[in-house]
Amino acid sequence: MTTKTYDFIAIGVGPFNLGLACLVQPIKEITSLFIDQKSGFDWHPGMMLENSTMQTPFMADLVTLASPTHPLSFLNYIKEKGRIYSFYIRENFFLMRKEYNQYCQWAAERLSNLRFNTKVEDISYDESHSHYILQCTDTLTGQKHQFFAKKLVLGTGPSSYIPKCCKPFENQMITSGNYLSNKAALQQKKSITVLGSGQSAAEIFYDLLQDVDTYGYQLNWVTRSPRFFPLEYTKLTLEMTSPEYVDYFYSLPENKREELNRSQKSLYKGINSSLINEIFDLMYTKRLNGELNVSLYTNSELREMHCIIENQNTVARQKFVLDLFQQEQEAPFSLETEGVVLATGYQYQVPGFIEGIQQRIRWDKRGRYDVQRNYSIDYNNEIFVQNVELHTHGFVTPDLGMACYRNSRLIEQITGKEHYVIEKSISFQQFSVASEGVC
Repeated sequence: MTTKTYDFIAIGVGPFNLGLACLVQPIKEITSLFIDQKSGFDWHPGMMLENSTMQTPFMADLVTLASPTHPLSFLNYIKEKGRIYSFYIRENFFLMRKEYNQYCQWAAERLSNLRFNTKVEDISYDESHSHYILQCTDTLTGQKHQFFAKKLVLGTGPSSYIPKCCKPFENQMITSGNYLSNKAALQQKKSITVLGSGQSAAEIFYDLLQDVDTYGYQLNWVTRSPRFFPLEYTKLTLEMTSPEYVDYFYSLPENKREELNRSQKSLYKGINSSLINEIFDLMYTKRLNGELNVSLYTNSELREMHCIIENQNTVARQKFVLDLFQQEQEAPFSLETEGVVLATGYQYQVPGFIEGIQQRIRWDKRGRYDVQRNYSIDYNNEIFVQNVELHTHGFVTPDLGMACYRNSRLIEQITGKEHYVIEKSISFQQFSVASEGVC
């Protein structure tokens, strides 16, 4: 059993913590360990659709915006793979999602501080040694392990959000996270309904739309949003993904931050404009061949879900009845469907393994982490978080383009030294005004 005490241990190896692992690797004075219960890096495998693309440019890779000459940059990856000229000729800043995943896997293979197949069961704090104790289990062998760290970075990530009314049927629901593995069975159903309003919902709807006449199913897309919002991607809006805007947002009172998060969803949950147009064009094209069994519903909130069994020619077929509410008309209506795909977003769940240290953590009145500006959540600047600070730092929280900035800040906080230059001001805009009202 190891008795080594790491400078920090990070839990969860998604893109954010993977980027942190890449950035700390060259810093010899830092000892780190990154733990994940999965068998390896695999980012949203259920959504690796053939033509799906990222919503951030390739420079928002694991390292470039912190260290452009880092050996684990995307450009170095594409050069090593012999595709850099093809990428150059393609003239597209936005990577295929599958290519981004392959790049991350390539980077993970070159790191010595990652430990997969390891589940964190419990964390406690040893006052006598001033370090955290992580009790872990090898998911392959069942063997128990113990690790020690001065500081922690929590990056376990969110899980698929299941609406309350769908909970009784959770085992029968397909989510965006497991869509591809269930697609073949789904397409055997007579009717399919996609629930959700963001990029994932749009990609799944478009994927199913391509085969709608081949399989003959009725295809529905339901969202409670007033319309199918495009992702806001103008340059002055993109300036809001900046350190200055994080400072500004963090300084606002809680009620104002909550209000902004509700109003800014299209800034990070919108659909690529090109995909919206492709969906329309494909529906137009398919309608030329005859009747198109497709319906799109906006302003429609799911209130209840019921399951019914119908016998058709001695064959029992299961259907779901969706009780919906058209919010502008204030009118209830129902929709019957055999298949349901929940693309209803993700929700963070506080991991159970922190129970032993919860008294060391700051909590707000709603039971969420009270995240400080430096991304710490405890009273001693020892426990940091990745991608859970939407309520304190704003819509840039899940943005891959801000990952290098946050990771550079984390390294500075962990070591007390700025190893990577941290930009303080990049925006032409002034998000806040002087308290005296004179600028």
